[in-house]
Amino acid sequence: MLGLKLATDPRWVNIVESNIEEILTDHAWCEQKAATNAITIITLNSEHTDLVTDLLILAQEELEHFQMVHDIIKKRGYKLGRERKDSYVNELYKFMNKGGNRLQCMVDRLLFSAMIEARSCERFKLLSKEIKDQELSKFYHDLMISEAGHYTTFIGFARKYGKNIDVDKRWQELIDFEAEVIQNYGKSETIHG
Repeated sequence: MLGLKLATDPRWVNIVESNIEEILTDHAWCEQKAATNAITIITLNSEHTDLVTDLLILAQEELEHFQMVHDIIKKRGYKLGRERKDSYVNELYKFMNKGGNRLQCMVDRLLFSAMIEARSCERFKLLSKEIKDQELSKFYHDLMISEAGHYTTFIGFARKYGKNIDVDKRWQELIDFEAEVIQNYGKSETIHG
């Protein structure tokens, strides 16, 4: 369903398990950034009532996920560390069309968002299957389902509003670009790292 070209090496889970506190902190900030991204899309495209309605719900879900991760952090006696830069997301951002018309920029932002959700979904699935920590296994399974829904929301709006754009072609270009980017990741205890 996600169409990703390169799967995460399962050995990444061993790296994650070596520093659970770090992955949880990174994950918490990823959820905060996802909520902020949804709000940004709303701000830039507020004339689309259905998009605003659905992305408000999505942003609230992302904030709930942020709170859920923070609750796990507190429960385990950890502290939420400082916000992390997400190099993977910054690399993907380079693909986005920043000089096109408003519609092209919207479609690219939606596809960019769908890609991040797709990769997060793929990573959460791997964690749910491979991590030894049963609480986190169930937690990541539940989040995987949510991320798949977010992926569908973003790509659905890109297709709906990108009527004069070959959205599927642009999506394939992003899949190809992401396959190149992700080759450099999977080596640190971060969601996209």
